[in-house]
Amino acid sequence: MSDIEIRDDRAAGRLEAVADGDVVGRIEYFVLEAPARALVPVHTVVEPAHEGKGIAGSLARELYAGADRENSAVVPLCPYVAKWAERHPEQAPAAVPELRAAAKEWLAAHPGRF
Repeated sequence: MSDIEIRDDRAAGRLEAVADGDVVGRIEYFVLEAPARALVPVHTVVEPAHEGKGIAGSLARELYAGADRENSAVVPLCPYVAKWAERHPEQAPAAVPELRAAAKEWLAAHPGRF
């Protein structure tokens, strides 16, 4: 398999893994602005032909790295990203409860978004 390129399509709320010009995996997220800025991953998808190749983990790692570069927190509402964060606490600092509550409220207020 060729190298994977990870691209952030902020306008669409997708962090995408691209191989040979095709999107083979993605994390769908939104940006929470209050009470503090945070990236909130909601859903992770890897195309079946590309499962088991570490793509989801690479996406999660880049999500946290990008948030760190932006001085933003990450509030993982996506079950995969939450599990990944538990396994990599040195790369994935825990979100404060206030941010988690605000992210859940935002998601509930935008039911058709994800």
